Amino acid sequence: QVQLVESGGGLVQPGGSLRLSCAASGFTFSWYDMSWYRQVPGKERELVAAITSTGSVSNYLVSTKGRFTISRDNAKNTVILQMNSLKPEDTAVYYCNAKKVRILGTNEFWGQGTQVTVSS
Repeated sequence: QVQLVESGGGLVQPGGSLRLSCAASGFTFSWYDMSWYRQVPGKERELVAAITSTGSVSNYLVSTKGRFTISRDNAKNTVILQMNSLKPEDTAVYYCNAKKVRILGTNEFWGQGTQVTVSS
């Protein structure tokens, strides 16, 4: 079955770094665009970073540009979010997302989320 398993979350001080990983299985990873979203209680889930299936193009939430880097390894079915210079406002549950748009519809999968807390 399809699985997206996030890891690497935790508690970090402002200015620190975390590296989130998402391990995918059960589908053809290299066919899917991959993204990281985040959500805080009471707010909508927001797109943090996205990368195309080949890894050739990536996009970022404006507030994370220059601090976060998304990358993928299609040989290992893994997508990474490197987060540097973390701020308290980065605190959220971070979710891995896989999406493929097809003519007859969209295939989309979500991970269970990993908590990131930035606090002194």
